[in-house]
Amino acid sequence: MADRPVTLAAIVGAHGVGGEVRLKLFGEGVDSLRRFRAFNASALTLKKLRDDGKGGAIASFAEVPDRTAAEKLRGTALTVPRSALPPLEEGEYYHADLIGLPAVSTDGEALGTCIAVDNFGAGDVLEIQRPSVDGKPGKKFMVPMRAEAVPEWDHARLVITAAFAAED
Repeated sequence: MADRPVTLAAIVGAHGVGGEVRLKLFGEGVDSLRRFRAFNASALTLKKLRDDGKGGAIASFAEVPDRTAAEKLRGTALTVPRSALPPLEEGEYYHADLIGLPAVSTDGEALGTCIAVDNFGAGDVLEIQRPSVDGKPGKKFMVPMRAEAVPEWDHARLVITAAFAAED
């Protein structure tokens, strides 16, 4: 888990003609990116970074000399190794730490695996894929990442309250 890449932002397009790119941020704003100089296993070296005033950022990378090169990077995720991230306070988590964890009910029943963490504006929501049945993928369900729905979690599993894990 320590070396698993964690996505901090994604390049959503070119900005201007000088090779700058527009970024969609997944962390706590521009400051969460400033501590890093290299992304994607040092394939991209940050030269400049500024807030775009709209919740995103504008960046330039040493390896991106012009608009054409910047446009080719559209959709590129900017990642750093998990081990490079600062330690967390009690109760905090990185999305990358939750994805892939098995989910169990408070009674110990296997519910599936966390396949995504989304945030639609009211807090994080876990997407859980139920186990396969007869070779067909199991149904998916969503659970808010709040204490009443997920009373326990650690690096090994997520415990989900039965009311939030009920089948449709």
